[in-house]
Amino acid sequence: MFVDSHAHIDGPEFDADRHEVLQRARAAGVSAILNVGTGDPNSGGLEGAVELAEKHEGLYSAVGIHPHDARLFDDQAEQRITDLIKQNARVIAWGEIGLDFHYDNSPRDVQMDVFRRQLQLARAALLPVIIHTREAESETIQILRSEWQGSGLPGIMHCFSGTSELAEKAFDLGMFISFSGIVTFKNADDLRGVATEVPLGRLLIETDCPYLSPVPYRGKRNEPAYVVEVARCLAELRGVSLEEMGRITAENFAGVFKLDLGSD
Repeated sequence: MFVDSHAHIDGPEFDADRHEVLQRARAAGVSAILNVGTGDPNSGGLEGAVELAEKHEGLYSAVGIHPHDARLFDDQAEQRITDLIKQNARVIAWGEIGLDFHYDNSPRDVQMDVFRRQLQLARAALLPVIIHTREAESETIQILRSEWQGSGLPGIMHCFSGTSELAEKAFDLGMFISFSGIVTFKNADDLRGVATEVPLGRLLIETDCPYLSPVPYRGKRNEPAYVVEVARCLAELRGVSLEEMGRITAENFAGVFKLDLGSD
């Protein structure tokens, strides 16, 4: 059993064959997928992600405003997200939220303000958070310490590509570390080193599809079935079987979100 803890299968990249993609995931042993809604909060994308989760067994949803779109966050967007959470049991996380100082698609001060506000809202809603951070690690940790520490709620550092020091700081804040296909890349020796140090009880796997296809699928559209290759890489690094890595990461996912995956 494998779990893809972060995917974007509601996107247009999957419009032509979404059903087949989900079938391939199931055939590969992927029993659960967390589909993360992103984009302009006024575009209907968040609602689309939730509706997709409601239609398919083993599919869950997260909603939140990505740092790229932080400039679009307002009272209306806040209300839309809180309504989706209250009205849909398949929404199990707030995210992805955080900071992205690589692209700076939204002003940095706006990103930080919106990140803080969404952490506050997630805390009030008693929902775990999914964190995106790129070239903003110190600011991300500082805000998490201010707004999340002491909440008693877990979170996920998604698509982790940072240092062991960042991972340690994240653990102190109740975070889990999710590795994507990046860990399989030829030039990712440092990241693989970090992956050998993360406690097994804090490990998760993801695709972040349609992006970041793992080896041996580089250059192709990523999809949830390929999360098995991330698990395979981590299993080899940690000296456990592929099946054991799948079990460990699936149980970690179920623990974060208080799910009984066997009965879904």
